[in-house]
Amino acid sequence: MCDNIQEYNKGELSFEDFKNQNGMFFWWASELLLMLGYKDLKAFKPAIDRATKALITLGINHYENIIYTIREDNGQEDFKLTRFACYIVAMNADTKKKEVAEVQSYFAQQTRKFELFVQGNEDIDRVLIREEIKEGHKSLFSTAKNSGVEDYAKFQNAGYLGMYNMMNTQLAERRGIDKNNLFDTMGRTELAANLFRMTQTEERIKSKSVKGQGALEQTHYDVGKEVREMVVKNTGKNPEMLPQEKELPDIKKELKKGYKKMIAVDKK
Repeated sequence: MCDNIQEYNKGELSFEDFKNQNGMFFWWASELLLMLGYKDLKAFKPAIDRATKALITLGINHYENIIYTIREDNGQEDFKLTRFACYIVAMNADTKKKEVAEVQSYFAQQTRKFELFVQGNEDIDRVLIREEIKEGHKSLFSTAKNSGVEDYAKFQNAGYLGMYNMMNTQLAERRGIDKNNLFDTMGRTELAANLFRMTQTEERIKSKSVKGQGALEQTHYDVGKEVREMVVKNTGKNPEMLPQEKELPDIKKELKKGYKKMIAVDKK
């Protein structure tokens, strides 16, 4: 395997040369991780875990795409990865590694062949962060309720007022989108900022033992304002001025369509 990776690094072998066949084509995680510049499976596991979350979010059976196994040839733990799983794993790998950038570039070319028009790790990150926001919203709601919130809509809008200087309905009108779908067009930076607003509001409520509707609204507003200042400092733009992206439901459809095409190509 090491000899093969050396040949890969020299440009003498390609990603396609590492595929195996057993009912359908698959790649070993232990070989993919070396292509991506990781030293071992332990260091590589977070990328696999994040890819698993992405598959679950997309409603794709991760057990059929990321298959845990003990290798018969060496008795070591490993994973069998489908082409699509390799793609998702590579998109969730450490972009600071030059090897990751090279593999992502390869997949960018490949995905065009499968008519998968997705902005690589940017859009996949958006899908994952959006899912985290759903969970963050549930957790914040529970904490606020336990702390005495009476009108959750007002509490929620206090955060928007702090972060955007406007309520969610005004932001939705400004962007020409339904208020219930505001997160669907946000870019990665804006989504991450909103997730941070939610988690930090919850933490402050807990750590400061905030109680009552008025105090809860003020806390959410204050945190939202702090996040606003952070966004302006780091991007040079107010949150409401951040560019909007392709709608997330469309991104999910693209990914599912690409998955089906990849699976069809790699079936025996």
